[in-house]
Amino acid sequence: MDAVLGEVVEDTVGVPVTFEDFYRRSWVEVYRPLAATLGDADLAAEAVDEAMVRAYARWRRIRTLDNPEGWIYRVAYRWAIDRIRRRWRDHRFKGRLVEAAATDEPMVEPALGAALASLPVEQRAVVVLAAAYDWSHRRIADALGIRPGTVKSRLHRGLERLRREMGA
Repeated sequence: MDAVLGEVVEDTVGVPVTFEDFYRRSWVEVYRPLAATLGDADLAAEAVDEAMVRAYARWRRIRTLDNPEGWIYRVAYRWAIDRIRRRWRDHRFKGRLVEAAATDEPMVEPALGAALASLPVEQRAVVVLAAAYDWSHRRIADALGIRPGTVKSRLHRGLERLRREMGA
């Protein structure tokens, strides 16, 4: 496995990148929007770590993708949603409610955190990636495994709902 870790590849700008370099460069880039989407910094960190482990095991294939960070985001997002669903089912059967933890990212507008939390997670993911992290529609579509038209629709509906929630 050390051969995979140390294997040199060329990224899109021609700079040699090993898996270790990719990990160092990409972890935070994927973690921040995921933490903002999920509203749970610990879950986001765990999800990105899980996705990175999976990427390491498939590095020869992942390194050739146009958007390997998008692949990491999609795997982490899906893994986290699965964990949330499991928690919800476990707590539902025990008769308890689960409250989402706040992200460690400071919000500019205090009402924004609550307004974002009110969005369905599918809309929240698109809004956070587009508005807060300036990802393109194509990049979001690749990361979430949806069509660009779906990204545009979710973004439009999500922003409209945020405007209503925040009274803007």
